[in-house]
Order: sequence, then C-alpha cells, then structure tokens
Amino acid sequence: MDEVHFQQHGSRCRMWVPPETKDPVLLHHPTRKSVGYFGAVRVRDGKFFFRRETGKFNGVTCWQFLKALHAVSTRAARRVVVIADNAKYHHARLHWDWRQERAEHFALDFLPPYSPELNPSERVWKLTRRLCLHNRYFPQLDDVTAAVETEFANWTKPNNTLRRLCAIT
Repeated sequence: MDEVHFQQHGSRCRMWVPPETKDPVLLHHPTRKSVGYFGAVRVRDGKFFFRRETGKFNGVTCWQFLKALHAVSTRAARRVVVIADNAKYHHARLHWDWRQERAEHFALDFLPPYSPELNPSERVWKLTRRLCLHNRYFPQLDDVTAAVETEFANWTKPNNTLRRLCAIT
C-alpha cells in the first residue's frame, strides 16, 4: 500500500536534440496542480486496487482506503498482510482499534524508515509515470487523471506485468 501524487506538468526521460543545441530548454506547464491516489498490489497475481484522493492524505483518508481494501481483499479465506511505509497516518490512532479488531485476517506490516525501495507500490508509480506521463503535455488536470486511470483500469484484473514488477525474489 502506498500513495502518490501525479502532477499536471509532465516529465521527460529521453528526447532528441539537434547537435547544434548545447543546452535544450523544455518548458513545463506553470502549475502545481496534482491528483493523488492510494494504491495496493496483490503480489501473488498482480491485481491492482486504487482509490483517487481529492483531499489531503491523512488518517481519515487512509482509513477510508483501508476499509475499501479490506472489503475487496478479504473475500477469500486467506490472511491479508498489507505492507505500508511509515507515514504518520498509516499509524493513526483514529483507525488503530479498527486495525486491531481485524488483525487476525487483515494486518498492516510496516517497512523500516526511509526504505522506499522495499515498497512494491513505488515501482508501480514509476511504471505509471513512464507509461502515461513521460514526454506528454496535459493542458488540464482531468487529462492526467484520464491517462492514469486508463492504465490503472488495465491492472485491476490479475496481470503478469505487476506480478513480475512487484515480485519479491
């Protein structure tokens, strides 16, 4: 489980520049608008679950995501362990009692501090940026949302792309 912001201005990874241009300048859209998402990947089969967040990431919004994730992931008889980073709102007192009541079937396991490389969701965000946002201009924030959610929709069914990307081997 993790959260991310995708900004309206794009990023670049590669570009062709004529040899006579020594220092290319790429202008970005002058905005700081972004759209946020909570997301989780089922490592076993690569199925992706996400929720767009219109407000801030905090204890309330994290709890809402956890409840939604709990509802879709505990249908099977398996125990679910959600790997999360150490954001304060993942540990919030607001949902501590709720997590303790469900700990036998739905538990959070926290990564060590400052270790994003261990979180499989970070790889999903990087792939999403590369596939949907790199080298593209988005005049409206809704265009960013459409591009990202189109890719997310492809991943809501079990798939090998995310399974291999997030595999722990």
